[in-house]
Amino acid sequence: MDQIFADMFPTTQIPYPVIFARFCGAIFFGGLIGFEREAQDKAAGLRTHILISLAAAVFAIISIESVHMPGLSDEQVRIDPLRVVEAVTAGVAFLAAGTIVLSAGQVRGLTTGAGMWLAGAIGLALGFGHWLIAAFALAAGLTVLYALAKVQEVWRAKQSPSPRQTATDSDQHQKSAN
Repeated sequence: MDQIFADMFPTTQIPYPVIFARFCGAIFFGGLIGFEREAQDKAAGLRTHILISLAAAVFAIISIESVHMPGLSDEQVRIDPLRVVEAVTAGVAFLAAGTIVLSAGQVRGLTTGAGMWLAGAIGLALGFGHWLIAAFALAAGLTVLYALAKVQEVWRAKQSPSPRQTATDSDQHQKSAN
């Protein structure tokens, strides 16, 4: 029984409370990005972004721990944690590509896909213990999602004619045609 418990709770390079904190950070940070997408009623929302961020953090922590595992730290075995970054990037890109569609001549889902990719990057940063990098990426991402969305709304409102102006233009066009 002792061997089973030793296998279930091995000594780790990163203490378990730190691992737990990193997972909580990934859940919270990914959730903030997902909340914005959920509020915009997008296909990939809160749960998707949380799971992507959490999964990326798990992969990062596993790669750190694997480098220090007995039997895997020999010179003959080469474990490259950067391959984990590449694998997570490719995996999240695959998921994000699924949110991108061409509908009625317009591309939709790019921002959601980019948000998923950012959630993965933030999860990796947290998993590797780079809290400040993750926090800055989160702040920058939320700024883009919230603040620039407002700027876009104002710009689009100025670009499109008002309903009243459109009706007036239509009336004038009909009068000139008669």
